[in-house]
Amino acid sequence: MVSWNEVPADPAKALEYKDKGNKCFQSGDYEGAEVLYSKAIHHDPSNPLLYTNRCMALLKLSLYTRVVADAQHAISLLPDNMKAYFQLAQAQVALQDPHSALISAKKAHTYCVEEIHKGGKGASSIGPITDLVLRCKREVWEDKERERERERVGLLGDVIDALEKQRRNELERLEVEGVLEGEGEADRDTDRDKRVKEVEEKWEKKIESTRLVFESAEPEERAKRRRKVPDWVVDDITFSVMLDPVVTNTGQSYDRASITQHLSRSHTDPLTREPLRLEDLRPNLALRAACEEFLEENGWAVDW
Repeated sequence: MVSWNEVPADPAKALEYKDKGNKCFQSGDYEGAEVLYSKAIHHDPSNPLLYTNRCMALLKLSLYTRVVADAQHAISLLPDNMKAYFQLAQAQVALQDPHSALISAKKAHTYCVEEIHKGGKGASSIGPITDLVLRCKREVWEDKERERERERVGLLGDVIDALEKQRRNELERLEVEGVLEGEGEADRDTDRDKRVKEVEEKWEKKIESTRLVFESAEPEERAKRRRKVPDWVVDDITFSVMLDPVVTNTGQSYDRASITQHLSRSHTDPLTREPLRLEDLRPNLALRAACEEFLEENGWAVDW
């Protein structure tokens, strides 16, 4: 008797299960779709499309660890698998791994652009993929901001610890030195208490001043770095920050996603209304590098 794991390859049967899975997915039955896609995979385990189909259902079911496994397997079967990288990035973001997600999303974007140049279906995917890359950039920036905050708090703690140590040292010196010249035990005790109080107050003021400096400096620094988006980084179609700027024959730059979507509706230059084709677009590498640097330092601008 043939076990389930030993089912012979049957691409035709796999296609039947895939089509049934697609119908379940379209009707919102994601659990049913996952079961049918799994059956399709058993009949044709070398077909990368079946794994990305199952990823669609798994994403809807929030089973992100399985999405990662399926997407990575699909990529091993088809290295330039744009859809698998896109799904992998979505799962990695959900699993709070924005750095890996950004790498995956960028690869999806690269393969999408290549597909567009080859005349494939990438034009319909460039928008969502671009949005995902920008989301990953924002989350990477937020992760770095949290790390900066942890370092700032740690530095403040180190500085206060050093001040506390100096305060203790000075108080200990008072004990060792004894008292100043006085006429009796009562006078010496009074003088010592006075000196101790002065030392305590002096260092308490220093510690409090240090806290205030740290607390006031951070909002000011953030305010300087935030809330200002230069015109050169803004796409003139969507008014969003550009991720992958390309330049037209007239020298105007747009984000690749927005101009691609525009050209799918109208084969004209948005500015001059002259004829414009996808083949006429050229990467603006200098502007792209500048936009990349801006987003690394200002991830908040993704939501601007």
